[in-house]
Amino acid sequence: MINFSTTKMTSKGQVVIPEETRKRLGMKPGTQFMVVESADALIFKVIQPPSMEDFDKLLAETRRQARKAGLKKSDITQAVKSVRAETKKR
Repeated sequence: MINFSTTKMTSKGQVVIPEETRKRLGMKPGTQFMVVESADALIFKVIQPPSMEDFDKLLAETRRQARKAGLKKSDITQAVKSVRAETKKR
């Protein structure tokens, strides 16, 4: 089922999400969104962290791919150090 309502944008660019929608979706202050622009439409997609189960699956797949590529833990450590050093220069 598609639900819809109307709202306005303030002079500061703020948009109020109707209370009914916030309650239905379980939204709380601090909820983060991705904003997708398409022609004359905006889509607000709630950003949700993965569940621990999904995270564990992602981690297992990442480790499998790293082994397949021949990466070692020391390779990852060196890559992180390199990126951190590059970030400090900026």
